[in-house]
Amino acid sequence: MKITLPFTLEMRESVKIGDVLELTGNIYTARDAAHGRIREAVEQGLPLPIDLKDKTIFYCGPCPAGPGRIIGPLGPTTSARMDPYVEMMFQQGMAACIGKGDRAPYVAEMCRKYKGLYLLGVGGAAALCANAVKEVEELAYPDLGTESIKRYYVEDFKVVVGIDAQGRTIQEENIRRYRRR
Repeated sequence: MKITLPFTLEMRESVKIGDVLELTGNIYTARDAAHGRIREAVEQGLPLPIDLKDKTIFYCGPCPAGPGRIIGPLGPTTSARMDPYVEMMFQQGMAACIGKGDRAPYVAEMCRKYKGLYLLGVGGAAALCANAVKEVEELAYPDLGTESIKRYYVEDFKVVVGIDAQGRTIQEENIRRYRRR
């Protein structure tokens, strides 16, 4: 299913676990260090480095760009490290996050509560994922290097819905299905 970002509430509520999405539009990178700084800003009442309303956050730290490339290989980072920050990010307006791996059980509840999505990126295909990135702009925390916050304009960036806005998880659904067999 082709999706033009940003996600609207209606779009988030219409996709279901297991749906394969092709995203076109802006996604924003943020990993552990950037999330920590965002939390500090929220706790201190300071302005955030980017407006998170309706944003899709990609847990990613790209490799340096090679000659003639705007970005190096990039792939999703293990999402569990961002679990402690997920409610704060949804409270600040995040619509969806992209990563890999299982999430803590409370993340599904946060997706349901805030009508957000957890999208599974394609692991092990970092060079192919980079081909979807058409523009790169560093927005905040340049001292963090590859963990700085960047804006990527992507075209047909493939992801799978891992947790939908109803709080259903693809892992739990598949476990139930296989237990019935």
